[in-house]
Amino acid sequence: MGSTAEIAQAISRELDATGHSVAVSEMKGIDSVEGYRAVVIGTPVYLAAIEKEVAHFVTRHRDGLSRIPVAAFAVGIAPVDHRVGSVEDVLEKLRASLDPVKPVAVIMFAGRLELTRMSFVQKTMTGLMKVLTGDFRDWDAIRAWARELPALLKA
Repeated sequence: MGSTAEIAQAISRELDATGHSVAVSEMKGIDSVEGYRAVVIGTPVYLAAIEKEVAHFVTRHRDGLSRIPVAAFAVGIAPVDHRVGSVEDVLEKLRASLDPVKPVAVIMFAGRLELTRMSFVQKTMTGLMKVLTGDFRDWDAIRAWARELPALLKA
């Protein structure tokens, strides 16, 4: 619903500001990781589930990803509403989705969940579960993690 892409753009801006060349793309649009010195994968989390495209991306690019450092982030409501799952469980699922790639860093950020962006079914589920809605992104924490990435990725 756009929150993960906005966080990816914020990470990109931080890396650009420190002189790193960054390309932000949807995983489906990547044909090859050749020529990249590192990859950062971001995924939204809905109902404590990692987007299936993460595992598909890793499978498609297994050889290339095995030769470069990889970091990953998840975006969801778990950091602010534990009724939808724990952050530790989400990070464990993210690591499993990345297998056999062993990421140098994984993190989960609180995201944005707005009723106006949801389908009827999503609104109904959110209401039934009494999930918190709103924008919970911590831009300072996101930028701080982005500034740590070059050292973590050994850029």
